[in-house]
Amino acid sequence: MQKYRTLFLWMIVPLLAMQLGIAMDYWGDFTDNTWAVHIHYWSATLWYVFLIVQPWLATHGRMEQHRTNGMIGLFLAGGLAIGGMSMLHRDLVYVQMATDDPVRFGPFKPEFFYGVAVVELVMVILFTLAVIMAILKRKQIEEHAWWLVSTAFIIMMPAFGRGVQNVFILVQADQWPDISIIPATIVSQAIIIGLTLVAAWMYGKLKHPATFCAIAVNGLAIFTFQIGSTPWIQSLLVALIKG
Repeated sequence: MQKYRTLFLWMIVPLLAMQLGIAMDYWGDFTDNTWAVHIHYWSATLWYVFLIVQPWLATHGRMEQHRTNGMIGLFLAGGLAIGGMSMLHRDLVYVQMATDDPVRFGPFKPEFFYGVAVVELVMVILFTLAVIMAILKRKQIEEHAWWLVSTAFIIMMPAFGRGVQNVFILVQADQWPDISIIPATIVSQAIIIGLTLVAAWMYGKLKHPATFCAIAVNGLAIFTFQIGSTPWIQSLLVALIKG
């Protein structure tokens, strides 16, 4: 237990990364966001706060409150997963919008949004798996803790990735719409994978399945355009999400 006494402090890092990444997109057009976006943003934010509070409680002699919060966390995790699934429909709406108005969307081509939908689907599945494993391993403290910690890195990409993309776009604003965001995607994913590896190294979890899950989904995101350009994947997404 002593090993995780400062874990709550380190979990502030992914929270800040997520918040800084999404700040411009969320707060920049706050009143234009749909209700679903607000729910998704705040449920994700609360989950990151949950990942800070829980290790603090567990390592500071407040296990009863930790267990009570854990039950609340089940509700929060379920809502976050379902909210994440509901966002997939928005990705396909953006596919159509990018098709109809390519100049407005610039580097965000229809295939980008198809690819994002696939990555986000995998992300939700792995997030759900990590939460379930944390529940099953609740009596094995290190296993329980690391499965939960991994969720911070598994679901970081959409928010953090947008932030990095926005920086790249601002730097190349005069070249719109002929801007490539592939370098931004590579940079954002490299940073997330790097943070995952550093955290795993600090807590001796480099070879843990949860670490592999976090690295795998963030590695997959690097190929967002290639995935979204595959015709059968596009057809499958349209059939599943809109059918």
